[in-house]
Amino acid sequence: MSRRPSLPRAGTPVVRALACVLSASALLTVAACSDDGGSAAGSGLAASPLAEESTAPARLTEAGARAALITAADIEDDWTQVKDAATWRDSLLVGRVDVADFLTAKTNAADCQKLLDSLYGEELLGKPSGASALTGFEEGESRLLYQVAAYQRAGLDRSLAWLKSLPVTCDEFTATDAKGGRRTVQVIDSPLPDEGDARQGLRVTVQGTVDGSATTLTLNVAAVRVGDDAITVTAGGLDGGEEDSTERAVRQGTQRLEDVLAGKTPTANPGQFD
Repeated sequence: MSRRPSLPRAGTPVVRALACVLSASALLTVAACSDDGGSAAGSGLAASPLAEESTAPARLTEAGARAALITAADIEDDWTQVKDAATWRDSLLVGRVDVADFLTAKTNAADCQKLLDSLYGEELLGKPSGASALTGFEEGESRLLYQVAAYQRAGLDRSLAWLKSLPVTCDEFTATDAKGGRRTVQVIDSPLPDEGDARQGLRVTVQGTVDGSATTLTLNVAAVRVGDDAITVTAGGLDGGEEDSTERAVRQGTQRLEDVLAGKTPTANPGQFD
């Protein structure tokens, strides 16, 4: 009687060799599927570390911040760019908030004082944590100050939330200057174009006296977050606010910053938003 051939036992050299062949074949099959257009996620393979790094947000550099600044062509009208914008200070913004206006909410007085100090010191969103750049424009008695800067995200979000609260906490209050002159300050919400990741606009008016004459300073204020970076606009003066120019600066400025972060060269093209 003839014997039936016996199968190799597990662990024998023949079985181990067969397992190696099958494993190699499986790897070649997976690689072939990937070459045919299959994604790493679909094949079950982890994404390439290089691919993961390529999706990380770009960091704003000093050169990038300067490139993201708007130009006179971006805001149209008769604005003229100036070289001394970093030294601008408006004395009507200097004053001590009258705490008596806030009998039941003392913390609101601190918020209003912070608003005046931030507008005067040109740090509406706090001190930047990275690259920053600033420029300014003049038109008659009006000025437009424009800034681009990198911030810590948590602090930036807190600053935007604070700005949003001001039309309620600081809707109207009194500030006193060093000579005892009293100024009435009003803060209202000012809608902005739907640009960037988050935004807040304000309209601030300060009524007081300059050289014995009644004077009103009106400012349109805007802040827009793009990732961890932001643009800020402060525009207006003794001739009134500059709502239209502020909106154009927001639209063009946000686009320029987004272009810079995407590695593109921004261009002035205000007509596309008209």
